[in-house]
Formats: sequence, structure tokens, C-alpha cells
Amino acid sequence: MTLFQVLPFAAAVCAWLLAAARLVRTPRPPAAWWFVAGMVLLGLDSTLTSLSLGSATLDGAVSWLERALTVKCLVAVAWLGFGLSYSRGNAREALARWRVPLGAAALLSVGLALGFPQQLLDFVPAAPPDAGWVLRFGVLGTALNLYVLVALVLVLVHLEQTFRAAVGTMRWRIKFVVIGLAVILGTRLYVASQGVLFSAPDLALAGLESSALLIGCALLAVAYARTGLAEVEVHPSAAVLRSSLTILLAGAYLLIVGVLGRMAEQVGGAHALEFRSFVVLLGLAGLAVLLLSDRVRRWTHGFVARHFRRAEHDAAAAWTLLSQRLATVKDERALCAASARLVSETFGALSVTVWLVDEASGHLRVSASTTGQAGASASGAPSGTASNAVASGLGSRTSPFDLDSVRDDWAVELRRLNPATFATGGRRWCVPLRAGDQSLGAMVLADRVGGAAYTGEELELLACIGSQTASVLENLRLGGEVTQARELDAFRTMSAFFVHDLKNTAASLNLMLKNLPVHFDDPAFRADALRTVGNTARRIDELIAGLSALRDRPPARPVDTDLNQLVRRTLERVGGDMPGVELTAELEPLPAARLDPEQIETVVANLVLNARDAVTGGGRVRVRTEHRDGRIVLSVADNGTGMSPEFVRDALFRPFQSTKRRGLGIGLFQSKRIVEAHGGRIAVESAVGVGTTFLVSFPASGTDPGAQQPGAAPLSWRSGEERNAAPSGV
Repeated sequence: MTLFQVLPFAAAVCAWLLAAARLVRTPRPPAAWWFVAGMVLLGLDSTLTSLSLGSATLDGAVSWLERALTVKCLVAVAWLGFGLSYSRGNAREALARWRVPLGAAALLSVGLALGFPQQLLDFVPAAPPDAGWVLRFGVLGTALNLYVLVALVLVLVHLEQTFRAAVGTMRWRIKFVVIGLAVILGTRLYVASQGVLFSAPDLALAGLESSALLIGCALLAVAYARTGLAEVEVHPSAAVLRSSLTILLAGAYLLIVGVLGRMAEQVGGAHALEFRSFVVLLGLAGLAVLLLSDRVRRWTHGFVARHFRRAEHDAAAAWTLLSQRLATVKDERALCAASARLVSETFGALSVTVWLVDEASGHLRVSASTTGQAGASASGAPSGTASNAVASGLGSRTSPFDLDSVRDDWAVELRRLNPATFATGGRRWCVPLRAGDQSLGAMVLADRVGGAAYTGEELELLACIGSQTASVLENLRLGGEVTQARELDAFRTMSAFFVHDLKNTAASLNLMLKNLPVHFDDPAFRADALRTVGNTARRIDELIAGLSALRDRPPARPVDTDLNQLVRRTLERVGGDMPGVELTAELEPLPAARLDPEQIETVVANLVLNARDAVTGGGRVRVRTEHRDGRIVLSVADNGTGMSPEFVRDALFRPFQSTKRRGLGIGLFQSKRIVEAHGGRIAVESAVGVGTTFLVSFPASGTDPGAQQPGAAPLSWRSGEERNAAPSGV
């Protein structure tokens, strides 16, 4: 047995081993079953080829070749099913749509091969009568070969779609599977095309198929070792489908010409040469018509320029530069200036003017220009405004266009407002700025260096720059509207609280003034009136101080401070104003901390007074300090009314949010800002009807305020025993 006969059998063994390896591996999606069927059939086809090559008789070799042709049809069906389902997110839907064509192709090919075996291969006399006989495909054999050819083209198209739709690691996982099958099926596609063109089986090509099967199996084995032939989930886009169909149609055109040539040879008889020449000339004429078509030439030029010719501009670099410049802009004028400068530098256009639609009047106005002026009026004076007609005319444009070629009145006005400075600067182009269906303005380019015409690639890049500029412009406008809405909402909220408290204080003063003429001689009334005026003035001062605290983070002037001393001093000051409340303090020895004494006293007083307001008669408030994990911790706990989790999460530390009837909701907001200004943290635990505990921690002196000590736990509550012992449930 020669190597030429052993090679197909060895390839068959490799294919069967791969099929078995995939069969024992789970899971088994639809593509796995198609893969197993395809590899088994490839092995069977290779075995039949080996048997035909080793047959001792000519009739035996022909018999094995007829069986091999039937198997080739089934191979095409199996791999077409695999191409439809492999790594497809919609595999079951695709197979459901193709189940009828797949089943019909399999049954028809097998039925015809088994029902009419004499039509597959045939011996015909050689061209010289005394040269003997040659083996040719019969009518049915040629049809089946053509079917195999088309089916393999479809398989490769689907595999191409899957591979092109995958990106990153997805492409890495399926790469060797696609390459291996492309080697196997691409070789069979070539062999099938030779059979169609020459209407005869070439046994010399059997070795080529076997070699390709061995190489493909090696690549599939690598894929199995890397990922176990695992699949990914991709959804090929319509763009990929269209590009694949373009290649398919081009191949089909050449195939039809070849098939017509073979038909001419079969039916031409004595005039075969003339008929074949006619078909070839007809094909050449058709090809010439296509090549000389202006539309086809333009499409071909654009395709080659886009995909094969070296790019005139580095689109990635230009896009990166545009993103960097636009990321720092704060207003529309800066945005338009950055875009105009980038376009001028990238395309060599000396005059770039950005026009924006004025939302109030609907006119176009100049926002930025590299010329220093937008244009000139009839009198020669600079003019920076265009009429509504220009804005309306631009509203119908969606892509860059040659402004000099438009003859409408609005285009004439826009050209007048954007005059060319140099006679050799070329034609003026306009790039619309659109956000969705809304026209925001336009960018006009003139005076290009050398007067060079804009290429298709440059126009695409201009369209991208225009779209990005319009998108950022729209975001700036929306952001400004949101900011104004927030400011207005904050002003309304602040005004409501401020006016409410002023109304209460004014009511007290108004009542006193009404009673003043009647009770002025009463010393007790005068004393009460003085207290009312003093309380009112103090309340107004508190309101003003609270509103002032919203402007900026309070500046801290830290010094080495003993937190326990601040707590004792604060409790002595506010403790007398807590009747009916049990106030306890547990102060452990603490290291010094860098604190602003005045500000921290404000925080402690605010927390203690809030706890007092939260408890009812017989309530308890506990203040505690401790040294924990390199930080000093202050806790203020009460067994008062508590707060809901929603209020703690959404409103506790926000201004103008309070559970107290007369509260402005500024105290905790200001306390949090003070604590954070000292590098500290504040946390809260509360439950309705149980109580509330605030924990405030600061770094001890010598500790990095922004770092946590090794092994230190984050700010948290103590163990379960301490929690049960605390007044608030901590």
C-alpha cells in the first residue's frame, strides 16, 4: 500500500478521533452534533477515496467514487448546519428557518445518487478516437458537484460572518476552529470547482483533500486543547452579511460564466468551439460593461480607497485628539473653537467657521472662526448672523456637502457670509451639526491649502467630527438646563424653609406689637417683650449662619487637642438645657488629635442637642469616647424616636431635610462637612422606636488621615454585648 493510499485513511482516523472527543464532552449544543456528523462524514469520504485508490479493478474504483460523491453531498449538508449554528446567539432560530432546505438537500442528493447511480460517472471516448476512454461526470454527477460547490460557499460565508462578528477573547476562542474548517472546506471547494469546470474527477486531487483534512484536524486539535472546542455567542450584523453576499455574488458571476462554457462544450456538438467562443465573448462583454460603468468604478474606487489604500489621515489619532480637546470644554464657545481649530489643523483648511442655531430667534450665529470674522455684509462690514432661511436649508442636510454646488438662495447667503480669502483655495464645504433629528448648526470649510479636493475618506472623517461636536454641544446644553433646574429647585427649597421660619418669628413680633400699646406699662410684659425680641434676633442670626454654612466647606485650623476636654466643655454648656433627659458620659483616655476646637465643639453640641430633641420624657443620651485602631471615636447614642432606613439613606445628611418641626436640616449637613474637613468619618445607625447612634472618628496625631492602620477595622459598631448595653440598642 503506497503513501498515496494511506494518507486518506490516516486523515479519516484523525477526523473520527476528533468526532469522538467532541462527543464525550459536555454540554452538547446543536453545533456540537453537526460537528460530530461532519467529521464522521469527512472520515467516511476520505475512507471511500482511499478504497477507490487501492481498488484492483477499474469498476471497483468507479463504484467507490460514486459512493464518495454521495457522501460529499452529505458532508456539505452537515457543515452547512454547523455554519448556521456554531457560536450563534440565535442558533435554534437559524436552524429552524433552514430545516426544510437542509432536509430537502440531504434527501434529494442521497435519493438521486442511489436511484440513478449510472448518471453519476460515465466513460466517454477521448478526443482522438484511438486514445481510449476517459472518466467523466454524468449529468447527475455534474449537478451534485455543483450543489456541493454552492453549499460549501454558503458554509464558508457563514463561518466568515461568525468570525468577523466575534471580537477580543471571543475571536481567540474560535480562531483555530474557523481556520481549520476553512482549510478543509476551502480545499474541497477548489476540488468541486475543478470538477464543475472540467466535468471529470481528478484522482490526483484526492491527495490534496486528504492533506487538507490532516492539516485541518491538527488545527482543530489545537482548538480542542485550548478551549475544548467551546463556543461563544455572537450575532453577525447586517453589514457583515452584505459584504459576504458581495463576495458570493462576484463568485457566482464567474461560476455562471464557467458553467455556461461547459454547457456550450456539451451541447455544441460540431460547433462546440464557436459556441464556447460566443459564451466567453459574451462574458467578457458583460465584464467590460461592469468595469466601464461609472457607478461601479466609483464604488470600486471608494472600496479600494477605504480598505486597501493607505489612509491619508490617522483616524484614531484624530479621534483621540478630538476627544481630549472636547473633554475639557466648559461652554459652547470653547467647544466650537476647539472643533474649528482641530479641523483646520487636520485638513489644512485655513478658514473654518462654526455656525450655531440660536434657540430663541432661530437665526444662525457665528460661535467660532479661524478667520477672525464670520463674513461680510454687502457694505463690507463684518456680519455674524444668518437668516432663518439658512437655518431651514441646513435642516434638510445630514452629511457634508459641496456648498459651491448648491444654487438655492440660502446657500448663496451662506457663501456670502463665508467668503473665500484665496482664489486658489478650492471649493467650500459645509458639515451639518446634527443631534438626532435636530439641526444645531453647521461648520463651513474654505481656503484649503493647495486647493485640494476632499476625498471620500476625508468626508467620512469630517462627518464623524461633526457628529461628535454636535453630541458634545447637545450634552452641554442639556447639562446647563439640568444645572439651572437644580439651582432653581434648591433656591425654592431654601426659600420655603427660610420664609417659614421668618414667618414664625414675624408672627411673634407682630403679636407683641399688637399688645404693646395695651400692656406697655406692665413691667412683666416689657420684660417678656425684650425676651421675644432677643429670641427673634437670635433665631434670625441662626438662620443666616446656617445658610452661610452652605456656601463653602468650613476651613479647619487644627491644633493638637484632647477630644475629651472638648466633650466635657460642650456637655457643661448644653447639659443644663436638657430637662428630663438622663445624660451620661463615658470618656476613655485618648491620644491627642489635630482638631479645630471651635468647629468640633459645634459638631458635638449639634449631635447632643439632636439626641435631646429625639427623646421624650425619661429618655437617655449617652456620650462615649474611645481609642480604636489608631483613631479616636466619639459616639452619641439615644433611645429616642429613631429614623427610618430610607430617611437615613436618602435625606439625613442633605440640607433642608429634617425630622424636627422647626429644623432647617442644616446642622448635620454642616457637621458632616466639618468632620470630613478634619479627615474624619461619620456614620449612623438608627431604628424607628429604638433610637439612634452617631459615630464620629478622627485620626490620632501622627496618623495619616487618609490611611487606615494595618489590621484596623472600618468604622463600625461594637460587639453584641456592648450593643445590648447601649441606650440606643448599640
